[in-house]
Amino acid sequence: MATTFDISAVRKHFPALQQDQVYFDNAGGSQVLQEVIDSVSNYLCSNNVQLGASYPVAQASTKLVNQGNAAVAKYINASPEECVLGPSTTQLFRNLSISLFEYIKPEDEIIVSKLDHEANVASWLQLAKDRNCTLKWYEPEDRQNPQIDPSVLRKLMSSKTKLFACTQTSNILGTINDVKAIAETVHEVPGALLCVDAVAFAPHRAIDVRDWGVDFYSFSWYKVYGPHIATLYASKEAQKHMRTLGHFFKTTDTLENLLGLAAANYELTASIPEVIQYLQNVPWDPIAEFEERLQGILIDYLNSKPETFKIYGEPVADRKKRVPVISFTVKDRSSREIVEAIEAKSNFGCRWGSFYSNRLCEEVLGLDAVDGVVRVSLLHYNTGTSLTKLYRYQD
Repeated sequence: MATTFDISAVRKHFPALQQDQVYFDNAGGSQVLQEVIDSVSNYLCSNNVQLGASYPVAQASTKLVNQGNAAVAKYINASPEECVLGPSTTQLFRNLSISLFEYIKPEDEIIVSKLDHEANVASWLQLAKDRNCTLKWYEPEDRQNPQIDPSVLRKLMSSKTKLFACTQTSNILGTINDVKAIAETVHEVPGALLCVDAVAFAPHRAIDVRDWGVDFYSFSWYKVYGPHIATLYASKEAQKHMRTLGHFFKTTDTLENLLGLAAANYELTASIPEVIQYLQNVPWDPIAEFEERLQGILIDYLNSKPETFKIYGEPVADRKKRVPVISFTVKDRSSREIVEAIEAKSNFGCRWGSFYSNRLCEEVLGLDAVDGVVRVSLLHYNTGTSLTKLYRYQD
């Protein structure tokens, strides 16, 4: 596939797109590549055995899973010893919080963000409660376009800060936070660690955990055109602060042994190289450029009627500032009512609600925690033609 963006060629990789359904709920989960589907099927047909045995099929299966693990590490610019796969980002963060129990002391401080999905909040609230340490909330100054501002964060930190947990991109706002600048700010306090939820960022941009200097970083492959499995990165330095959750006879020199708990599905792990190969053939720069144009269609329309629509997050389609997750409310109409009206007249699938970011909706944006927003979340396989047709249903 050429490096120029070819939407027709892209869509042929996703069999679900061939049916009579328009997918505008991609932040909840992307459609899956045919190559991934084939890989999972082939593994289950030919390699579904326990790993590590000496007979040929077991050796082949072990090689496929090891290749999956290695591909994940290379993709995010980490070492295999710094990565673990598991069922979800939520579960991996919970495991991580348990492993940091001894590192967090009663005199320490944990800072969590009100911009975040509950996956990167609940575990840290529980840890703060269990350790009886101080919990602080990062609250943005801008309530309509809230972001993680390092200068605001710096005022909240102290010499006792041990952890800051934040999102790279909100699953409601679509705004991109500068995690490299955030990491630099967090690390001004010796021993302080940064935990980043990248679930809403990963489907749209390349990842480089070393360049950004993050300590912990997690995202879900089922939102990046792949299977329902997630990755957690923990730097070798950060791993020194973790206690193992694994068996006593296992070494503690890899994140897999520290946190894995045999939770990485074999056939799904083996399919991840297919996702990465696809993203090498359809590079990120053309994807970002196309998605900028795509989200501009909807954002420009919403901005053209400010008396009716209110956008939350960056109000412009700038690829440097946001990804194509567009959330809005409609004057004098509930979000549920808008989505149900669209569904009654079309085959368009979008969503209403708070999407597990209830604190953001209610306490920051001032919205009903249940009704939340109308969210149209796009990916590079969506088309401008379908997006334009959405207008008449919103009207």
